[in-house]
Amino acid sequence: MGVGFLKAVIVTNQVRRYLVGFSTMIEPLKDLGFEVIWAANFKNLVDDPNKIPCRTYQVDFHSNPLHPGNFIAYQQLASLLRNERIDLLHCNTPIGGLLGRLCARQARIHPVIYTAHGFHFFSGAPLLNQIVYKSAERFLARYTDVLVTINEEDFNAARKFRLRKRGRVYKVHGVGVHTNVGVQPGGQEHYRHRLYVREKLAIHRSAIVVVSVGELNRNKNNEVIIRALGKLERNDIYYVLCGEGKLKDDLYRLAKRLGLGERVRFLGYRTDIEDILLMADIFVLPSFREGLSRALMEAMACGLPCVVSAIRGNKDLIDDGEGGILVPPSDVDAFCAAIRLLADDESIRHEMGAHNRRKVLRYSVENVKYEMKAIYETVICTGNNSEKG
Repeated sequence: MGVGFLKAVIVTNQVRRYLVGFSTMIEPLKDLGFEVIWAANFKNLVDDPNKIPCRTYQVDFHSNPLHPGNFIAYQQLASLLRNERIDLLHCNTPIGGLLGRLCARQARIHPVIYTAHGFHFFSGAPLLNQIVYKSAERFLARYTDVLVTINEEDFNAARKFRLRKRGRVYKVHGVGVHTNVGVQPGGQEHYRHRLYVREKLAIHRSAIVVVSVGELNRNKNNEVIIRALGKLERNDIYYVLCGEGKLKDDLYRLAKRLGLGERVRFLGYRTDIEDILLMADIFVLPSFREGLSRALMEAMACGLPCVVSAIRGNKDLIDDGEGGILVPPSDVDAFCAAIRLLADDESIRHEMGAHNRRKVLRYSVENVKYEMKAIYETVICTGNNSEKG
């Protein structure tokens, strides 16, 4: 491939907001002279479309791979690739990776890049996942020139696939997060910020605030934290949940049944996550499955110690005993003990938070842009798109 090619297509699934992670693909491609077309389902976009720095193309993707609407999505994406002269395709998310690579094969497009944001055949996954999703990825690898992973477990799994001739597997540091927060953790301004936000939320200034960010679903496993707080039997620890989801009412009833009352707060969908993190003391992420949690990286950037499940992705980010505590995802007693340890020792919280602020720098937007640009440049130099067919 030479530098005279014109267009690249980025494929993702459903887009609600223009998140910083998208810029780590769009901006490096534009820097290298590409016109970028972003193919995704934008029907639920809440941000101003003018914020998106490239052309967009509506594809009616559905997250469920078996949804009949994905046949229409396939036709829409195939039409784009057929009618435009596309020189590079970069697909993301399971459904985007599936339909993107199949359409690229039909349109005879090379190179094809796929970023796996967390394989569904992770360690400990149900046997069906191991059979179905791993077989699908193995099959699609033959139509993939570059496979990008974001955690060590997926990187090792991807290296066992047979990619297209001269194909390569990479690991990058996630999708990128902003590591320069508005308030320096530990300073006087941070202290005043904590008091201000806590006053708005009616939380006492001396309380220990545990926070989580994410959809309220079974995978996020918030129930284990509520049960752990129930065992702690302490009135000075609050649990703040940022996010919406179908389990909200169930979690609310559980907290009420355990007598936690006002100490479990459901804040819903928030646009001020950084403010919430900066007023908290401990971040928790008890998920059963993660690729590489952006919320966890944001908590690290805000200088929080983290109590997280000992799973793929979390183990990449949190150094056990240095940046937080790794816990089996279903172990209520272990979460209880970890939260108690951090709640009782402010110095440990500060030391772990400082460690996380240092470590998260490698996951910054700037670093991931640099990594992705290097991958794109390698693809250009190897000339994979000369193999049409």
